[in-house]
Amino acid sequence: MWIRCNPNPLGKQTGDCVIRAIAIATDQSWRRVYRQLCDLGEKHADLPNSNAIWGMYLRERGARQFLLPESCPDCITVQAFCERYPEGIYVIGTGDHAVACIDGDYYDSFDSGILTPTYFWRVK
Repeated sequence: MWIRCNPNPLGKQTGDCVIRAIAIATDQSWRRVYRQLCDLGEKHADLPNSNAIWGMYLRERGARQFLLPESCPDCITVQAFCERYPEGIYVIGTGDHAVACIDGDYYDSFDSGILTPTYFWRVK
């Protein structure tokens, strides 16, 4: 089930989905995650929301990445993913969006349930 959640301190919802999803999944503040991703991005001369940087960030914290089928009919939606994985904490990537899934619910600033994820990180 979708749960409306936007940890951005100013309520913005554009361009920071990676930060929002990681903040929710790791139970940290938006500002803390933003600073940590910026520091890592600066260290590696890359943007904080690039797949390489936020993937490195999650990997350093023990998360594992898994791929999902990209082409239908084997593809699934964010909502179906959360129904399939009713336990655990995940950050789901769709290619141009990231969303947190906790114990079968997806947390986002809008209902992203129809999006098609291509990979996910198991955080816990």
